[in-house]
Amino acid sequence: MKEAAEAAALAGNGAEPIIRLDRIWKSFGRLEVLTDVSLSVQKGEVVCIIGPSGAGKSTLLRCINHLEGVDDGSIHFEGRPVYRYTQDGRTVIDPDKRIEAIRAQIGMVFQSFNLFPHLTALGNVIEAPVHVLRESIAQARERGMAVLRKVGLTDKAHSYPHQLSGGQQQRVAIARALAMNPKVMLFDEATSALDPELVGDVLRVMRQLAGEGMTMVVVTHEMDFAREVADRVVFMEQGCIVEEGPPSVVFTAPRSPRTRQFLHSVLTRNGGAETPP
Repeated sequence: MKEAAEAAALAGNGAEPIIRLDRIWKSFGRLEVLTDVSLSVQKGEVVCIIGPSGAGKSTLLRCINHLEGVDDGSIHFEGRPVYRYTQDGRTVIDPDKRIEAIRAQIGMVFQSFNLFPHLTALGNVIEAPVHVLRESIAQARERGMAVLRKVGLTDKAHSYPHQLSGGQQQRVAIARALAMNPKVMLFDEATSALDPELVGDVLRVMRQLAGEGMTMVVVTHEMDFAREVADRVVFMEQGCIVEEGPPSVVFTAPRSPRTRQFLHSVLTRNGGAETPP
């Protein structure tokens, strides 16, 4: 695990965040899901987002990847505003080609695996490099086998999704995202649909990616993972960021009573020995 101090040093040395959300608002009809949310993520940083169901965590990730458009505020990627933003007093909407180019650099792994059932594991992994990046089949297959090796599934390259366990399918989904050579990986409760005994294999892959310096924003209920791997933990509730900081602070001495209450409930339920006072 990278030390939280390293991320703090990065944030303080004037480095441009790879992702910056500036006062994001998002509603679905009358339901306000995100309220004035601002967040920056440095290159190489692992940010874990925790909080109760319905807090807006998944919607926040979907806005970063433009699966949902924001109602107000702006999103910056590598220092430039993207998707929809205000410039010189007018609203600018990026053309589809630029949006597609940005999204190709931001991999996302969902709760459900969303694999194509008629394609093998390797076929799922190379689909986007061939059709989005326009790589040759041979080049895509070489890269596809490399990322399947990274997630420990070279022996399943020619298996179909129905022949794989849930944990194996999720690792194929991670390999599929990695095959695009993303600059950022978003994980939306990547282990929540898995049987408990299958969670460990997926978390090991995520730990490996973090150790290799991949920029990651992870929505998770896996508190041990967040405590061990995150550079920064963000607690959300009712569409707002309530608290953020290094895990050594958030998990042991949270400032917000609501963070303290949430962690006490979750860690007690999971049998955790250390709960915030």
